[in-house]
Amino acid sequence: MTATTLTSARLRPRDVVRVGGAGLRARPLRVFLSALGIAIGIAAMLGVVGISASSQEDLNRQLESLGTNLLTVSPGQDLFGAGSHLPAEAEGMIEQIAPVTSVTATGTTPAKVYRNDHIPAAESGSISVTAARLDLPHDVGAQIVSGTWLNAATQRYPATVLGAKAADRLGVVRAGPDQRVWLGGQWFTVVGVLGAAPLAPELDTAALIGWPVAEERLDFDGYPTTIYARAEEASVVAVRDVLGPTANPEKPNEVEVSRPSDVLAAKQATDATLNALLLGLGGVALLVGGVGVANTMVISVLERRAEIGLRRSLGATRGQIRLQFLAESLLLSAIGGVGGVVLGIGVTAAYAGFQGWPAIVPVWAMLGGVLATLVIGGIAGFYPAVRAARMSPTEALATP
Repeated sequence: MTATTLTSARLRPRDVVRVGGAGLRARPLRVFLSALGIAIGIAAMLGVVGISASSQEDLNRQLESLGTNLLTVSPGQDLFGAGSHLPAEAEGMIEQIAPVTSVTATGTTPAKVYRNDHIPAAESGSISVTAARLDLPHDVGAQIVSGTWLNAATQRYPATVLGAKAADRLGVVRAGPDQRVWLGGQWFTVVGVLGAAPLAPELDTAALIGWPVAEERLDFDGYPTTIYARAEEASVVAVRDVLGPTANPEKPNEVEVSRPSDVLAAKQATDATLNALLLGLGGVALLVGGVGVANTMVISVLERRAEIGLRRSLGATRGQIRLQFLAESLLLSAIGGVGGVVLGIGVTAAYAGFQGWPAIVPVWAMLGGVLATLVIGGIAGFYPAVRAARMSPTEALATP
């Protein structure tokens, strides 16, 4: 085969990949370490996106199951900063609003609750004792995880249902006739335990008792502390605007109205700020990985000058030499990118599983991660490839 024939030969895509892969296989440890830098950057970025998407999906599922049409009404403060209270008739007046589909309420009592009657008074565990209506769990979307909810009979007797955190602080694992707590200076039987209530987190740290027994035994004044109202989805905003004047016509400015689902959405927005910071850190890690690729390729060019000279003397063009080293850089980055995507998916799945979320990794994030590594690889390999192509055969072969 003549030199003219060799010079005019063209490298097919398969040959480019084969030649580039041969250069990587000759230095496996260096390739692994360089690819690891790329993989860490991609995994960090993909993990942030995946965990954020999983959290958002979990929030969406919660709101879908719990609804976004729950509104809460609570007493605010008067003009002098003193605490106010809702009228005892507030529930009935709110029920008269046409789009309102259900109304329930709770009322805070002055009582304290303890695991037994030997606990010092100061160690109440920040658990409130709250009177509750019978339809409370249904209206706020709370679930009973052990025992039962209060009924027409138990609401008149010393029986209580503990919120999720309250049960944990009191050391009550499950409800039953043998489970009792010292509440308001007397024994109350734990008939039920609630699961976490995302739309009413105040219930998580409460010991809930019937409205009648609270008034009869615990000096409860009967005023509702929080009223929960469900409205038709299309009328939520309109209902929110009239809840204050309806609940307390004489002092509407002393009523606070909120939408619990907005709080969950706001928390998600706050998390997005942290996600942006973590994405930035992932980007820095990716750039560091790109520097590692560039360093690997520069060293590779310096170490393989004899090989470059031999290929040039056998007829390889500058373009073919340049393409060879650029292909090595792209393959090296692609290995790191694919490894980073796999690692990022694993991190997302593990964290989402630990949190009880659905594991979601957007396809665009995976494709974008691989594309980003190819861009980084192309940039990192460009200078070494050009430098290799500029070597003359005699100079390269003369290098020891």
